[in-house]
Amino acid sequence: MTDIFERIEKHSGGPLGQYAAKAFGYYMFPKLEGELGPHMKFQGKDVLVWSLNNYLGLANHPEVRKADAEAAAKWGLAYPMGSRMMTGHTDLHERFERELAEFERKEDAFLFNFGYQGILSTIDALMDRHDVIVYDSEAHACLIDGARLHMGKRMTYRHNDYESCEKTLQRATKLCEETGGGILLITEGVYGMTGALGFLDKIVELKKKYKFRILIDDAHGFGNMGPTGRGTSEHFGVMDDIDLYIGAYAKSMASIGGFVAGPKKIINYLRFNMRSQIYAKSLPMALVEGGLKRLEIIRSKEGDELRQKLFTITKALQDGFRNLGFEIGPAEACVTPVQIKGGVGQASRMAVDLRENYGIFCSVVIYPVIPKGMVIFRIISTAAHSMEDVERTLKAFTEVRAKLDAGYYDGDEGDIVDMAVKA
Repeated sequence: MTDIFERIEKHSGGPLGQYAAKAFGYYMFPKLEGELGPHMKFQGKDVLVWSLNNYLGLANHPEVRKADAEAAAKWGLAYPMGSRMMTGHTDLHERFERELAEFERKEDAFLFNFGYQGILSTIDALMDRHDVIVYDSEAHACLIDGARLHMGKRMTYRHNDYESCEKTLQRATKLCEETGGGILLITEGVYGMTGALGFLDKIVELKKKYKFRILIDDAHGFGNMGPTGRGTSEHFGVMDDIDLYIGAYAKSMASIGGFVAGPKKIINYLRFNMRSQIYAKSLPMALVEGGLKRLEIIRSKEGDELRQKLFTITKALQDGFRNLGFEIGPAEACVTPVQIKGGVGQASRMAVDLRENYGIFCSVVIYPVIPKGMVIFRIISTAAHSMEDVERTLKAFTEVRAKLDAGYYDGDEGDIVDMAVKA
């Protein structure tokens, strides 16, 4: 018989935990200090930050800060106390849901206390053991974990691959004809590690040939994609064809929580069956009032201006990297993955050089967050960045790439550089 703690203590720590001794506090769990925005402090030094999911720059918007402060002073952070079903339901929660449903042109919406938990629980509540889940092979961890809760079959298709998706739907259809189950196809609007868009327009076309429902996780698209910020489904012109739309507040809204929007009967069913909402505390009132203010800005003329600025910065960055010969894949949204030819060791040394000598802070992403064999520097544009920030970053990456090509960052492939020795 094995003692659980002894087994864990002897374990390497997993794909990420194996680097804990040298990576903690620098690459993983770093402490950024100062006012949230493009310019902060890291270990006492000024850095240009490209790692905040503050897409529209609302984190420090004066109206947002005022609404948050006044709501916290009025309600505290405990109110309402309890789950929505028991004692956590208010008029403001209902109002927020109505406005989100109207914004997404759906019949109804339901709030989540946390986006990750909400997505897991939505998938769990929708499916029974005869149903089949079909999802993209590079789906976010919350979607994978939601699929793992499913007691029936789950099938993946190659990332954004139409032919693979259709073949998977054919297999799923054949199985459901035998079991009497149904098919739920799950995709992302924007893939948060690559900035690639899910091929929603093509998936919608497949509904003409196959019987299935579409659930879109648009955490990275809500508020910024599409002409009016309604998301990636608006960008592709397929809002009416998406059966269930999930948005998160942690990106464009710079807050906490999320929602699911769709047909009234389905949303009402979810209200009574989502375990993550039935058995967990309701979204605090301060976050609900703050969310309403954020949504008001997103829907306003100022929201249009913030989206325009966000994508001006994004396009300048992505065009700049591509023109300089960097590989950033099919990125279109406000996440730009600068792919590095090298292992974890080289990437870690590059990160040190960028932070210590160029004053640029961006996240290094490795497996299991992205597929094995890839290392990327993940750069997140926001409406708070400037063209000067873009130019400075492109210049720094050009110099760092030249050092990489010259072998400046070579060392043990699997080693995380010792932070006592700065580049």
